[in-house]
Amino acid sequence: MRDALIAAAFQLFLERGYEQTTIDDIVSLAGVGRRSFFRYFPSKEDVVFPDHEQVLADMTAFLQESEDADDPVVRVCDAARLVLRMYAENPTFSVQRYRLTKKVPGLRTYELSVVRRYEHTLAEYLRGRFAARRDGVLRASVVAASVVAAHNHALRSWLRANGQGDAEAEADHALAYVTAAWASGQSPSGSPEEEDDVVIVITRRRTPMWRVVRDVEAGLGPE
Repeated sequence: MRDALIAAAFQLFLERGYEQTTIDDIVSLAGVGRRSFFRYFPSKEDVVFPDHEQVLADMTAFLQESEDADDPVVRVCDAARLVLRMYAENPTFSVQRYRLTKKVPGLRTYELSVVRRYEHTLAEYLRGRFAARRDGVLRASVVAASVVAAHNHALRSWLRANGQGDAEAEADHALAYVTAAWASGQSPSGSPEEEDDVVIVITRRRTPMWRVVRDVEAGLGPE
């Protein structure tokens, strides 16, 4: 029934236009009642994006299954590939949705909200992995945004080509820029990250404070 509703909706969207098609039109063509529609889709917008909730759940589970030995940047890139594979599984439907979304501002806004949820999920995972770093929150946000930007560039290039070509190869090429910049403890400039040091100063109880401060500064060295 869910697939029948999606098929009916897109048939009508292509024939009449998205805004001219009502939920009553969709259920009539699908041969079901309105209650059946709302059992699967909270709104007409949701029938355009029927698979994102499941992919978001799959992405969340994939990240939760990450092990400490996994490079977190590589892990979020692999998580983004789950979204791409969802699109690539049905090129015809994906291209139709892409064209429809370009025409309807409301759908574009809805799509952007979905993308933000993906980015938030990636950033939340990265914040946990980077929690010990002084710049952990910033790094998590920047890396998550980079992954989404690279993924979307590859996806839209493939969609503009009518779903022709190797979508995963395009994604691999785009995401390689992210891993080259951020994976394996690299800084944005590509140089190895400096890890925080711990300096221990041992002094006598009655040592003047100015001397303790001097010894600490000497131990820290020049900034």
